[in-house]
Amino acid sequence: MSILLQISDPHFGTEQPPVVAALLELARQLKPEVIALSGDITQRARRGQFAAAADFVAQLPPSRLLAIPGNHDIPMFNLAARAFTPYANFQRVFGADLEPLHDSEHMLVIGVNTTRPQRRKDGEVSKEQIESVAARLRTARPQQLRIVMIHQPVHVIRTQDLENVLHGHRIAVPAWAAAGADLIMGGHIHLPYVRPLEEHFADLPRRVWAVQAGTAVSSRVRHEAPNSVNVVRHKAAQAACEVERWDFHAPSREFRCVEMQALELDRLRTITRRDA
Repeated sequence: MSILLQISDPHFGTEQPPVVAALLELARQLKPEVIALSGDITQRARRGQFAAAADFVAQLPPSRLLAIPGNHDIPMFNLAARAFTPYANFQRVFGADLEPLHDSEHMLVIGVNTTRPQRRKDGEVSKEQIESVAARLRTARPQQLRIVMIHQPVHVIRTQDLENVLHGHRIAVPAWAAAGADLIMGGHIHLPYVRPLEEHFADLPRRVWAVQAGTAVSSRVRHEAPNSVNVVRHKAAQAACEVERWDFHAPSREFRCVEMQALELDRLRTITRRDA
């Protein structure tokens, strides 16, 4: 079984030490193949905040780490840095590649940088990025779970979050679905949920799921959503995928699994029809 741990929106600079400690313990217990940091790693993209993030990362188990920036990882008040070196502090910790890739026997994870320095918080995906991700998805092997990791969501469940939807999503989602995506994973709005994208895209050629994460360790939680992370488990032999939501439980100072969804993957449905 392949395991991915999604950590989103930790906002170092607003982190809560007991929650950080509990998350590190969970990661050590899970020993995931991949740890996916889906943006807003810091609160204001300051060196000290990235140093705290680096200290956290150094304590994680030896998994493949994929990190993409969020809008908070670009300087807001240092206008010169925002204009000329917007990703400098991020890249000191996580390396030059803003769109990392993980390609293993059972899992393909494609990171996409949806931030734009000229925007305050909105995300965007370009035509070139859409085509590049689709081309990479088309090379996936049949047994791989295919995940696209972005920061801003492509599907929201509350009208007040519509302003946060990724610019370009109407073109990206059908293109990535046609190319074979299974999950489109994001954060940004601090609200965890899993939804089939056919809710908003009626003519998708295959089933694709939106997997949204809450804020992992920050005090900037929504009143209805505590600190949380997602755990994705993929059983290639059964063509199955499970997404678990793990919430921080303050009295015990640990993360606990509070929800599990077994997701139907299209290649499972195709195999069933062929064998029928």
